[in-house]
Amino acid sequence: MQRHMPHGYKIEDGKVIFDDEKAAVIKKIFEEYHKGSSLHGIAKELTNAGFLNANNKPNWNHGSVGKILQNIKYVGDGFYPQLIDKETFESVQKRRKKKEQKLGRTLQPNSMKNQSLYSNKLVCGECGDVYRKYIEHAGRPSEKSNWKCKRYIYQNRVHCRNLFLTEKDIETAFISATNKILSRKWTLDKDKKKEPPRITLEIRKLEERIKEIEEEEHFSSKELSELIFKRAKAYYSIAKIDDYDYNTEKTKQALGEKEQLTEFEEDIFISIIKQIVIYKDGRIIVEFINGITMEEDYEKIRKDE
Repeated sequence: MQRHMPHGYKIEDGKVIFDDEKAAVIKKIFEEYHKGSSLHGIAKELTNAGFLNANNKPNWNHGSVGKILQNIKYVGDGFYPQLIDKETFESVQKRRKKKEQKLGRTLQPNSMKNQSLYSNKLVCGECGDVYRKYIEHAGRPSEKSNWKCKRYIYQNRVHCRNLFLTEKDIETAFISATNKILSRKWTLDKDKKKEPPRITLEIRKLEERIKEIEEEEHFSSKELSELIFKRAKAYYSIAKIDDYDYNTEKTKQALGEKEQLTEFEEDIFISIIKQIVIYKDGRIIVEFINGITMEEDYEKIRKDE
């Protein structure tokens, strides 16, 4: 279904494309920061120039500029075409990190920002919340980390008792699921049956009233123009992004000529994995960006380590 759209993109004919004017602003923000401008300086320049922010207002501050600079979607993913090259994005992140360290804003081991490429990819199949990384004995020889459901501890009590995963577990599940895809690449050439959007009662009523007015030939009536606008909004609200072909092609390109993965490859993981859902009974469902899923077994993954 329709997702929150990052500043600089829009949907046209069911596809995510650049919103040229706003995309130019995003590029300017990265370029200026990369050159050495401050967040405050960039925000002031954008405001004075009258550029619109994500809320379509010509008001910028260091926070709104900072959020754009940390949004990895601009590098491109399953839905969004690449707006910022990876080298520039990584350079900007390094500069921001140095700035935070200089200002004493170092992160605590378990803070939400101190997560990895698995953040928001791991989902609890029991309660629906995301998994996060917990580090125990940070900085000591006994330091270890596990990925647990975010609701494992809530208000100082254990709420969700779903399985814990190590990063090795995650990597093994990914390798196994991806190798299943590689062993049956023909599944990536199958056409997906496209279902038409389900027409709601609201749309039916709007269509009926529009037809009545048109039959009465009241084409210039204010009511007709309002109804047509409402109908467009109603259709937009139920529209789905038709991204299956795009994501399938992206998956094929990421896998290339590979016959089998023998080790974890971060770039491929980022490119083709939508989410990994973990269940208490040991099922681990690996979902690829085009919707194909592969089931892995927690116990088997542990035995393979």
